[in-house]
Amino acid sequence: MRKKAANSDSPRTLQTSTTTLDVIDSLKNLNGATVTEMADHLSLSKGGVYNHLATLRENNFAVKNGNEYNLSPRFILIGEHVRQESLLYRFGKKELDKLVETTGEYAQLITERHGLGIVLYLQRGEKSIGSNYPDQMERKTLNLHHLAAGKAILNRLPDARVEEIVDQHGLRKRTGNTITNKTRLFEELAEIDERGYAYNIEEEVDGLRAIGAAIDGPDGNVLGAISLSGPKSRMQGDRFQKELPKRVMNTADVIEVNINMDTQSKEF
Repeated sequence: MRKKAANSDSPRTLQTSTTTLDVIDSLKNLNGATVTEMADHLSLSKGGVYNHLATLRENNFAVKNGNEYNLSPRFILIGEHVRQESLLYRFGKKELDKLVETTGEYAQLITERHGLGIVLYLQRGEKSIGSNYPDQMERKTLNLHHLAAGKAILNRLPDARVEEIVDQHGLRKRTGNTITNKTRLFEELAEIDERGYAYNIEEEVDGLRAIGAAIDGPDGNVLGAISLSGPKSRMQGDRFQKELPKRVMNTADVIEVNINMDTQSKEF
């Protein structure tokens, strides 16, 4: 059921640390850059940018090839540690693989952080879409309003939190079917509440449809969601309206139960 209240904190931050994080994020987005390119991108002095890059390099968080700096493979270890520590990933991966095997489509497991979606795991079935699309999904944060899994997550968040997310990230139009109106979004979330699952009907990519279901944690808060995606030609009729939604919801339920059972067993 939808929630109605939300709390937020705004802690003090250190500007130097914030700038270093901006440098890291920019190195990722630019796929490597020189000091000059980074300074122009961030509107900072070359000297200031160099100091941040030199610090990252000295601590093995950046590498230098010629004049270009890139993120160090050390981030792979950090990212994998974070993923392996996620209950959603640990209990979701196996069940997602089963869903893909039985449907032949493409499935993903996502969580929400700071109002955006992050892919924890994805798997392609034998009949699934091309490889470029999943690769792009893994490399960036995602807006939630045009994803089936994203809308399933939004449905579980307090209304006030959804308002905050929309105000911060907007409702970017991806296709002619994308929801770009806040009132329409809340109407859609109410429909999801009744159905128990979410649809993406060519709202992210023309010709692509998806079904998503949320996964709650032991405390009742949403941990993330799964979705199953495929081309319009295979995502229609009873398969899209009955068969696949049932499979997606069953998979989400199994993941949720396994997470809750594991958590409760550790309390005894």
